[in-house]
Amino acid sequence: MRKIVVLSFLFFVALINAQELNCDLVVNAQQTGNENVQVFKTLEKQLKEFVNNTRWTNKSFSPNERINCSMVINVSDYNSDVFQATIQVSASRPIFNSAYSSPVYNFNDKDFTFRYLEYQNLIYSPTQFQSNLVSVIAFHVYMILGMDADTFQNKGGEEYFNQARTIVGYSQQNNATGWEPPKGGDQTRSALIDNVMSNTFKEFRSVMYTYHREGLDAMHSDTKKGKETIATALNTLDAMNSRRPNSFILRVFFDAKSDEIQEIFSDGPSVNITRLLTTLSKVAPMHATKWRKIKF
Repeated sequence: MRKIVVLSFLFFVALINAQELNCDLVVNAQQTGNENVQVFKTLEKQLKEFVNNTRWTNKSFSPNERINCSMVINVSDYNSDVFQATIQVSASRPIFNSAYSSPVYNFNDKDFTFRYLEYQNLIYSPTQFQSNLVSVIAFHVYMILGMDADTFQNKGGEEYFNQARTIVGYSQQNNATGWEPPKGGDQTRSALIDNVMSNTFKEFRSVMYTYHREGLDAMHSDTKKGKETIATALNTLDAMNSRRPNSFILRVFFDAKSDEIQEIFSDGPSVNITRLLTTLSKVAPMHATKWRKIKF
């Protein structure tokens, strides 16, 4: 009996201590020609522990609720403790009653310059700038958390997006690169969070919820109805595109979802997608080849 109590307690503690992310983090230094230098391996190990072991929220996540994501840091050059790099960030969420995971976030952050000394402490503060390395990683963590939460509850990611915006604010004050206020056409971290939280693009977050929670999650019981719900949600992006054609946030959305949309509407029960194809061609013309491949 005592063993059972102890095991139950340990399991309870494990649930409480389970962090939010299950992140596969890679530091790729092939472009430098010195990818075997120890500092890159140390950086990768430290960042992987930092992302996966930090408590980013005050919520409890069970091990099976951790968000699957990846961060690939491609280092192009380094000199002493200064690194020039890009970071590709992606995340997915499981679909109810299936083995499928749907891509939710896919962003290639091209302006990532940071200082790092081997074995330096990586410390995150929600209100204070620590380093550009920590700020960039933390920003994308909160974007992942926000995007994921929005797919389960309408505007469920508000607190996480607010924190991402806070990180942008204090990083700008420290003149770190890549945080400049957005100008027309910018595809930066600052522009991304501004787009996500702007009323100009209000349909984006509604689509994230309806597409996943009322569409994909419902397909296990009624595939046709789920597809129709997804089509209806995507059609609302036309209004957003009319206000601001070819917006940054639309490009981010379709970078994550275009392959999946093609597959959804090329398989299973047939639904009327005449209007949807017109909408997709207008709001995401860069993926026109995929839309032409849809069979219905």
